[in-house]
Amino acid sequence: MNLNLIGYAIYLLITIVIIIKVGQICYQNGNIYVAQLIPDHTDLCQKINQVLLLGYYLLNIGYCAMTLISWEKITTLNQLIEVIAFKSAIIIGTIALMHYGNIYVLTKYIQKLI
Repeated sequence: MNLNLIGYAIYLLITIVIIIKVGQICYQNGNIYVAQLIPDHTDLCQKINQVLLLGYYLLNIGYCAMTLISWEKITTLNQLIEVIAFKSAIIIGTIALMHYGNIYVLTKYIQKLI
């Protein structure tokens, strides 16, 4: 029995929920962070944060969809759970790296401007 379609649906559901929830949290908290980096320019800070959120969504959801082509044939329930857990862990790690990378780049770039 091929469980790939069930795995795809579960994986996409889990990862998209995680991506959207993390994106909302980072967007809300990012407004404050970016506003501290660029004081007296709240409109610019809002736009920067919106662009970061859009790029975050596009990159991560696109990456999740692209990883589906690399899945091997899943035949057992144990293998299904293992593949979903492993692939979800990769996405969570990618999200964490992107978050810290954005903070680093923004901090270094803004320090050069000031």
